[in-house]
Amino acid sequence: MPRCEVCFRHCEIKEGNKGFCGARTVKDGRVIDAAYGKITGIALDPIEKKPLNRFHPGKMILSVGSYGCNLRCPFCQNSDISWGKEVSLWEKNAETISPENLVEAALSLRSKNNIGIAFTYNEPLIGYEFVRDTAKLSHEAGLLNVLVTNGTAEISVLREIEPYIDAMNIDLKGFTKEYYEKTLGGNLDMTMRFIEEAVKICHVELTTLIVPGENDTEDEIRAISSRICDLKDKEGKKIGQSVPLHISRFFPRFHMNDKAPTEVSLIYRLADAAREYLDHVYTGNC
Repeated sequence: MPRCEVCFRHCEIKEGNKGFCGARTVKDGRVIDAAYGKITGIALDPIEKKPLNRFHPGKMILSVGSYGCNLRCPFCQNSDISWGKEVSLWEKNAETISPENLVEAALSLRSKNNIGIAFTYNEPLIGYEFVRDTAKLSHEAGLLNVLVTNGTAEISVLREIEPYIDAMNIDLKGFTKEYYEKTLGGNLDMTMRFIEEAVKICHVELTTLIVPGENDTEDEIRAISSRICDLKDKEGKKIGQSVPLHISRFFPRFHMNDKAPTEVSLIYRLADAAREYLDHVYTGNC
């Protein structure tokens, strides 16, 4: 049976069926992106909204998203396109756009301070083929490309898009395997390997959403920040201290409505703890 090689799940998929993410399928015995070119959202955003605070600040970027995700975060803010009940409807209802037309749209917005295309909203790496093909054309047109991702992908996927991505914001959602596996349905080791390689090829900023009772201790944020501080460039030089970290406030949503919003004072306290290791720490949703 054909096996998907995008993430740690390595789904074995029958002809015409979908993998765990809901967006990869098998056609003629080959695993493909069923959501190729299918767009569920598109908007011109400030680059800081990605969030990227140290990559062309003050500029705008054309954000696009498709459907499906390989995690199961119970607090997902885009559940209707990522893993809610509505996801199965998007295959029929999503608008389709070619890489060529998307690049044309991005170019038409240059007068509005647009610098390129951001692949975001759902998990873009489960449809890396569309990201790769579009980003290549975008570069050829003189635009920049941004990826907003959970980092749950094999390094082979990163290699496919590596020549064309200029910046990433990667979610580092916590720093315990238990939280990643039991709460998020993810794999911390895979995410860390992805981050370690990503910082060698482009500008990277990281985001940690602080969920009360889950990943909200100073010890954990120090562990995260210490690991970030140890990140190295492709020459082996430590560069992690300068990697920006966004510490973001949680609000109850989707399947996690039983928790209160994160206290603002806690976010500020955790940010101070992170600054013991990192030069650029930002607070979000405060």
